Amino acid sequence: MKTIHKVLIANRAEIACRIISTLKKMGIKSVAVYSEADRLSRHVRMADEAYYIGPSPSTQSYLKGNVIIEIALKCGADAIHPGYGFLSENAEFSRMVMASGLIFVGPSPEAMEHMGAKIAAKNTAINAGVPLVPGTTEAMTDIDEAMKVAADIGFPILVKASAGGGGKGMRIVNNPDEFKEQAARAISEAQSSFGDGSVFIEKFVTSPKHIEIQILADQHGNVLYLFERECSVQRRHQKVVEEAPSSAITPEIRAAMGKSAVQLAKTCNYTGAGTVEFLLDQDKNFYFLEMNTRLQVEHPVTEYITGLDLVEWQIRIASGEALSFTQDSLKISGHAMELRVCAEDPRNNFLPATGDIEEFDIPEGDGIRVDTGFLKGDTVPVYYDSMIAKLIVHAPNRQSAIEKLSSAISQFRIEGIPTTLTFGGFTINHQAFKDGSFDTNFIQNYYDEAQLLDWKEEELKVAGIAATYFNEQLSSRPPKIHGASSNWKRRSLK
Repeated sequence: MKTIHKVLIANRAEIACRIISTLKKMGIKSVAVYSEADRLSRHVRMADEAYYIGPSPSTQSYLKGNVIIEIALKCGADAIHPGYGFLSENAEFSRMVMASGLIFVGPSPEAMEHMGAKIAAKNTAINAGVPLVPGTTEAMTDIDEAMKVAADIGFPILVKASAGGGGKGMRIVNNPDEFKEQAARAISEAQSSFGDGSVFIEKFVTSPKHIEIQILADQHGNVLYLFERECSVQRRHQKVVEEAPSSAITPEIRAAMGKSAVQLAKTCNYTGAGTVEFLLDQDKNFYFLEMNTRLQVEHPVTEYITGLDLVEWQIRIASGEALSFTQDSLKISGHAMELRVCAEDPRNNFLPATGDIEEFDIPEGDGIRVDTGFLKGDTVPVYYDSMIAKLIVHAPNRQSAIEKLSSAISQFRIEGIPTTLTFGGFTINHQAFKDGSFDTNFIQNYYDEAQLLDWKEEELKVAGIAATYFNEQLSSRPPKIHGASSNWKRRSLK
């Protein structure tokens, strides 16, 4: 085993603060890096040390892998944690980190290469015996050839960039007449965003649920799955509300999906935390979608239902420690939900917003957690992702989780910029969400700006009062923490 005394976080904002919190708990020194726009950011103030890495655009700062490695070596760091986004799934960066003698907190570059490119991941899934949506297993850039393949599969189909994610380079094509235009756009966007214009084509499942399985794999051959997360409420292919467990999953399906995820990880010799994503159709058939070779934004809901600190186990695994628990010892405790709070205007097509945060009052209480990189008086810059916080709740069951989240939304006060808080309240109080009948078309089917304008904030306040009363009546017993005794996950703004 290698002892880790100091970790550089190659990231910013919420996820950097999240990692620093666990490092403090573990007695490990933290090193932040920051761009010009982030000079006064919360993650800089939280870290034991902080170093400037360049101008505000990420291409001149957070994507400068050689600069980050140089700083890590100069400050005496033992390891680099990439968080999510930026360089987190960059195999070449991982390779450079390891070549410099530092520990990369994540999977091997070889595993990243196997699972990071969607075509390679599909081939790995085939080798692992994991079910796939019908489609191509080789990258394509020729539109005429792609058209022939699409016709064989049958419309509607999905054209999807081989590299990258976040909904970029992705187009749904409903009929042959629009195929060439949409495919050309997908290829162009993929080339622009990822430097790789290759795409693959797959059958579009019209009313799917998006289910993902969290895995942990150590360096000793142990691979476990930490149950599932439901991530079907999405806009522009990006998740908005996540929960664990899913109300659509039976114990039998959970076990089958978990087994598939574990087998996939073993096939590519995966280590660390990772997520295997699936589509679940109306007949409860599941199909491999992709694997994210990093920590997910929505990891807190898994932490709540399992009692595991996933960042802590990333560090432990990277240092060579074996998992101290078994699959049979893992149990689902209660229900957790997360709302991504973004600086966007849901009344104006979710237009991203920038500016100063004039008020920032977070909800508090047992089973309420806020992960954020911002405080009152901070500025939301134009250069990065629009997410400013994650609001996570835990309760004994799904109904009480919805009510607790509704209450927490009504207590969360942000002024100075528009946010998605009210949209979150609309979503979780919609009947389709409450009864679990929603799928990835939730926003398309149930939301428009006029509906949100009609959504009275008083309704949220009433729901919040009722939920507060309801939850005060519930006895709360925190789940057992595996690996360390800590109350970190029941606190906000650590």
